[in-house]
Amino acid sequence: MNVSDAIEHRISVRAFQDRPVPKELVAEILERAARAPSGGNLQPWRVYALTGAPLADLKAAIAANPFGETPQYDVYPPNLWDPFRSRRYQNGEQLYESIGIPREDKPARLRQLAKNGELFGAPVGIFFCLDRKLGPPQWADVGMYMQNVMLLAAERGLDTCPQEYWARYPETVARAVGLSDDHMLFSGMALGYRDPDHPINRWRSTRDPVDVWCQLNGFD
Repeated sequence: MNVSDAIEHRISVRAFQDRPVPKELVAEILERAARAPSGGNLQPWRVYALTGAPLADLKAAIAANPFGETPQYDVYPPNLWDPFRSRRYQNGEQLYESIGIPREDKPARLRQLAKNGELFGAPVGIFFCLDRKLGPPQWADVGMYMQNVMLLAAERGLDTCPQEYWARYPETVARAVGLSDDHMLFSGMALGYRDPDHPINRWRSTRDPVDVWCQLNGFD
């Protein structure tokens, strides 16, 4: 699989098979992903992968606290504006439409949201953290590391779902992975094998055409 194919194949999978992923494969992907660029070679990412009993304990703790904790950063800016607001709205509507949940069925939408805390059934949960004193450039570095993880997973026949949902549970995740107080959780990620028959894995989020957000100047 080349890079273009991996990018095209990758989606945020929200229904996984109950199929284990070997430790050696997870370790290989996480190690290879560390070739991601980082300014000054700071390599700011700190990564924790959970499966088995530790992951089951974390899921149980999340289920026992459905209202979450105080997030340590805003996943979205307050009072989101267009075009970002419209893109987010459309994405949500397409997701729920794919599994037949109408907008007025709030309980069903909340049940679907809660599946984030179950990692959508994935057998591996990965959590990406960094030192609290680091700034936006290092957050970007962690994002590039995560992208490497997702593309390497696609190359190896695995699937992923990056989840900033976990920003709602910084204290619970910190306890689960033994994160020191000087570090913070940035994001989680589900890792496993997609359920190809589940309708939620059959839709693709839309993208604006390139001329909406890109200018190419000075080319022939």
